[in-house]
Amino acid sequence: MLLRIDPRSPVPVYEQLVFQVKRAVAEGLLAPGAKLDSVRELAKTLAINPNTVVRALEVLENDGVILRKQGAGCFVSDAPSELAARERRRRLEELVTHTVTEAYHLGFSPDEVRTALEQGLSALEKRPRSPR
Repeated sequence: MLLRIDPRSPVPVYEQLVFQVKRAVAEGLLAPGAKLDSVRELAKTLAINPNTVVRALEVLENDGVILRKQGAGCFVSDAPSELAARERRRRLEELVTHTVTEAYHLGFSPDEVRTALEQGLSALEKRPRSPR
C-alpha cells in the first residue's frame, strides 16, 4: 500500500493517514482482512512519529475500518460499521455540508458539484461493495 504524507498540508498528519487508509479501502486497494504494516514500519516508511501512527490507527479502529488483534497487528475490517444510524447520518450530513461549502468558495456551480459527486460515486460503484 502506497501512503504519502504532505508535511506542508494544513491537515494534521494523523488525519492524512486516516483518510488515505479509508480511501484505499473504499477503492479496493485494501481488501477486508488485509494486514496493515506495523506501527514501526509505517512510521519509518512515512518518516513520522510512531505516536502519530498510533493515533491514526485508534481513529481507524474507532470508526470500524480496522481491527487490532493483540500480537498479530491491524487488519482491515470486514464487518459493517457499528456506528448508530443516527451518528452515521450526522457524519454524512457534515461531510456534504463541508464539501458544498468548500466548492462554493472555490467558485463551482451546483451543477459542477453535482457532477463531481456523481463521478466519485460512480467510481465506487464499479468495485464490489463490502458490507461496511
